[in-house]
Amino acid sequence: MTAAAANPLVLLVAGLALDALFGDAPAIFRSVPHPIVVAGRAIGYFDRKLNRDTRSEASRRERGIVTVVVLVGGAAVLGLGVERACQGSLIGAAFEAVTIAILVAQRSLYDHVAAVAAALACGGVAGGRDAVRHIVGRDPASLDAYGVARAAIESLAENFSDGVVAPVFWYLLLGMPGLFAYKMANTLDSMIGHRTERYRAFGWAAARLDDVLNAIPAPLSGLLLAAAAGFTNKCRPGRALIVMLRDGRKHHSPNAGWPESAMAGALGLALAGPRHYPEGLVADSWLGDGTARAGVPDIVRGLQLYRLACFIQGGLLLAVLLVAHVTPLA
Repeated sequence: MTAAAANPLVLLVAGLALDALFGDAPAIFRSVPHPIVVAGRAIGYFDRKLNRDTRSEASRRERGIVTVVVLVGGAAVLGLGVERACQGSLIGAAFEAVTIAILVAQRSLYDHVAAVAAALACGGVAGGRDAVRHIVGRDPASLDAYGVARAAIESLAENFSDGVVAPVFWYLLLGMPGLFAYKMANTLDSMIGHRTERYRAFGWAAARLDDVLNAIPAPLSGLLLAAAAGFTNKCRPGRALIVMLRDGRKHHSPNAGWPESAMAGALGLALAGPRHYPEGLVADSWLGDGTARAGVPDIVRGLQLYRLACFIQGGLLLAVLLVAHVTPLA
C-alpha cells in the first residue's frame, strides 16, 4: 500500500469527491439501513427507555447525559475500530473513503433544497410546503411562498455547517472516531435537542454538546460562504462578511447564525426572523438587511453559492495535500 493511500487528507478528498458525484447511493440503502438511520434507532431506544413522563426533570436530565455519553462514546469507539480495521490495505482505504462519503451530506443537501425550488416553481405554495417539510423542523403550514423559500435557504446554510463543514473538521482533527462521534452527537441534537416539554430536560446534554462541537465549524462555514460569494453571480462577498460579523450572534442558536447571516448578506436577503415550530413561536431576530421576499431564483443562487463553497473547501484540502507533497499526516 502506498503512503499516499493512507494519508487521511487523500481519503477525505476522495470521500468528498465520491459524495459530490454519487451522493448517498440510495441503491445500497434500499437493502441495508443508512448509518444515520441506525443511529436514530439507537437514540429512539434510549428515548423510550429513559425519557419517561413519570420521572422528574432532574432525573430525565441525568438520563439524557447518560444517553449522550453512551451513544457518542460508543460511536467514537466504533469509529476507532473502523479506522484500525481499514489500515494497511487499499481495500481498507477505499472503505474509509466510502464511509466518509456516506457521512458527509454535500450531495443530499443540495438535492433536497433543489427539490424545494422545483416544487415551489411547479406546484406553488402547496408543493413547496410539502417539499420543505423534509428539511426543516418548523410548521410548513405557517409558511407562504416567501417563507418556504427562506426556510430552504436557511436550511441550506445551517446544514452546510452541520452536515458538511463540521464532519470534515472533526475527521481532520480526530479521524474516524471524531467523524463517528460528531455524527452521533448531531443526530442526537436533531432528534432530542428540542425545547419542548418532552425534551427540555432529556435533550439538554445533546443540545449543549452539539453547540460545543459546532462552535468552530459554524463560523468557518460562514467564511467559506463569504468566499464563495466572490465567485458567484449576483452575490456580494463583502456584505456576506459584514452581515455575518454583525448578525452571526443574533440567532437563537449559538451556531446557526454564522452561516445563515453570511448567506443572507451574500444574497441580499433577510433570513431567520419569527418562526413557528411545533413547540410554539420562536421570536428570533432577522439576519441581514435585505428583502424577506425570497423566491425560487434566490434558492437557485443559494445553491450555486453552496456548491462553490463545497468546491472551495475541497480545493483548500487539495492545496494542503499538494503543499505537503502527499506525505502522511503523523
